[in-house]
Amino acid sequence: MDDAMETGNLAPYQERPRTFPNMRSKPSTPLIFRILMRMNVRLLFVLLFLGFGALFYIGASTSPIIVFVFSVCIISFIVAIYLTKWVLAKDEGPPEMGQISDAIRDGAEGFFKTQYGTISKMALLLAFVIFGIYMFRSTTPQQESSGVGRLTSASITVFSFLLGALCSGMAGYVGMWVSVRANVRVSSAARRSAREALQIAVRAGGFSAIIVVGMAVIGVAVLYATFYVWLGVDSPGSMKVTDLPLLLVGYGFGASFVALFAQLGGGIYTKAADVGADLVGKVEQGIPEDDPRNPAVIADLVGDNVGDCAARGADLFESIAAEIISAMILGGSMAQRCKIEDPSGFILFPLVIHSFDLIVSSVGIFSIRGTRDPGAIGVEDPMTILQKGYSITIILAVVTFGLSTRWMLYTEQAPSAWFNFALCGLVGIVTAYLFVWITQYYTDYKHEPVRKLALSSSTGHGTNIIAGISLGLESTALPVLVISVSIISAFWLGQTSGLVDGDGNPTGGLFGTAVATMGMLSTAAYVLTMDMFGPIADNAGGIVEMSQQPESVREITDILDAAGNTTKATTKGFAIGSAALASFLLFSAYMDEVAAFARVPFAQVDIAIPEVFVGGLLGSMLIFLFSAWACAAVGRTAQEVVNEVRRQFIERPGIMAYKDKPDYGRCVAIVASASLREMIKPGALAVISPIFIGILFRILGYYTGHPLLGAKVVASMLMFATVSGILMALFLNTAGGAWDNAKKYIETGALGGKGSDSHKAAITGDTVGDPFKDTAGPSLHVLIKMLATITLVMAPVFL
Repeated sequence: MDDAMETGNLAPYQERPRTFPNMRSKPSTPLIFRILMRMNVRLLFVLLFLGFGALFYIGASTSPIIVFVFSVCIISFIVAIYLTKWVLAKDEGPPEMGQISDAIRDGAEGFFKTQYGTISKMALLLAFVIFGIYMFRSTTPQQESSGVGRLTSASITVFSFLLGALCSGMAGYVGMWVSVRANVRVSSAARRSAREALQIAVRAGGFSAIIVVGMAVIGVAVLYATFYVWLGVDSPGSMKVTDLPLLLVGYGFGASFVALFAQLGGGIYTKAADVGADLVGKVEQGIPEDDPRNPAVIADLVGDNVGDCAARGADLFESIAAEIISAMILGGSMAQRCKIEDPSGFILFPLVIHSFDLIVSSVGIFSIRGTRDPGAIGVEDPMTILQKGYSITIILAVVTFGLSTRWMLYTEQAPSAWFNFALCGLVGIVTAYLFVWITQYYTDYKHEPVRKLALSSSTGHGTNIIAGISLGLESTALPVLVISVSIISAFWLGQTSGLVDGDGNPTGGLFGTAVATMGMLSTAAYVLTMDMFGPIADNAGGIVEMSQQPESVREITDILDAAGNTTKATTKGFAIGSAALASFLLFSAYMDEVAAFARVPFAQVDIAIPEVFVGGLLGSMLIFLFSAWACAAVGRTAQEVVNEVRRQFIERPGIMAYKDKPDYGRCVAIVASASLREMIKPGALAVISPIFIGILFRILGYYTGHPLLGAKVVASMLMFATVSGILMALFLNTAGGAWDNAKKYIETGALGGKGSDSHKAAITGDTVGDPFKDTAGPSLHVLIKMLATITLVMAPVFL
């Protein structure tokens, strides 16, 4: 900082040069974007025209449905560009806000470049491993009859894996890119009105959400269409269209692989900085949150972007990609068993549903206006406004889902089947709504559970921790009941749809569950918008506090931040619910794939077999060990931050009197290097464990005369890990969110307000909950889906 700050003369920022350091050493924009920005505009338009021409040619050669999907995705990208221009056209406020925003952007983009550089090297190494495995694996009878050899199969899987990894990384970059530019515009708008600030945050989140969902849909569609044309699918002597979705599993694995490390690294970064800033700043020094005197404050604000925005974008991207691919596999498998003449409707149905998701979510985003509702009194509740948009999105999703099932799933063999599947979709949509409501009930301080948790803070730190843990454990009950009812209901509706195989047995049950999962994710773009709203509002509050804006402005950003905490918690509940349903589908797809390679039926897993039971125990252990390592990583990194912040306060006593400047860059460097180092161990555990266990028990099965033992043990491991992971993630997410909002409730003035003993106890609870809700919990969403996709890709190795 400059001389004015060092002498304690707090003159207006306009009279001072740059206040915050530049955290960037090199340009952090990805190479592909730098090339595009330097390209001649006319040449760029020509390349885009040729690219779109090739895209639609491939689509037209595949199916009119693919052309529809391409068209909706491209229109959605145009809408996203409009939202970007609209957000960036807003002013950045006074110079001091821009200076802080620049420091946050520098830190976020610098860390993103380093983190994704590390992840890309690991992805390339894994791609070589996959290629080697596929070159020596067996092939299915369908692949042999269609002439798809080992080299072709290996090349397709590796290409799909790398494309999924690339798209997942781009999804994360988009999430981070918009958040570090929107935060300062929300801060500036808060000086004028709460409604305008809310609209900017929502539209910025909407841009990211539309791009992420659109990329997931168009990525799978492009792969499907390319392989369809290249392999001459459905022509004499070639692969059948019902077998094609199995070639896409590499895409889901690539997306999951990147999302896991992005969530781990970003989560460790953001929570280590947050814990360090809170423990020393709030508890020991008694300064407000996001105070410019706190040396860890810039690292904390950077963490919101790399942990909540970039990682959540990659997380939802892989959720949608995994769900689409698993539903396509199950749709193709069912159509083949039922001997449906044109199975393309059942295979491409997930792509159509998510295309409509882009449309209905865009309507929901645009329904949030920048002017107050007539008759509104006082400051409007942001959650009420966001829920109105969500309600509009859900109503439109129900309508479009019904129309889509009639269009895509009508078949003469079972004329009423489409209606049953439409009801399956309705089950999924209701499940999503209930998950959002349940999570909000347990994490919003308007409701009793969080208020009871806040009250427990008045009797000390220990009672706050006990109450928070018990709340988190209790919060697992309702979601599990909802998931259970939805799976059984959807399965029953599918079974009674009238679709039967050649022997007259009902076969629509699993596909009914797949349709319910699609229903749950049919509003994913709007849900991700609400999720992105949270960290953008949080950053805006930090910028307002650091730039020393009037208290009235901070009050507006505090209201938005409190709503953002709730939306982040509710969308995590939504994410784990969809992960539970998607994992059930992926498990079913894994069993189908094993049956295809083994050439024997594989429909059940008997846990009474000792080795299979042991596989289940190992799967549950994996969840607990992974969570422990993720939380421990935050703890170790936070200790480094705490020691650094304490050192600066001791060695530079003038910081507290605004006479000396904190070294923000040092805290940023500590959390950046530590998070990259700490994310490797839990990530490697998740990737290596299922492969190692599958190969170990395959060898054991070979010598004991049980050729399917490896596949059975992995299936058991997958099943138990999914169940344990769902429960653990629900506990971690809800407990952490409740602790956070209990602290926020006290900061509104309840139970003594800021600085009271109750507040200090609540800060302790929030500190314990930070790695729960933002590191281990969200990482488990990705982990349980990545276990399923990695077993799909590696299934031949276990036989």
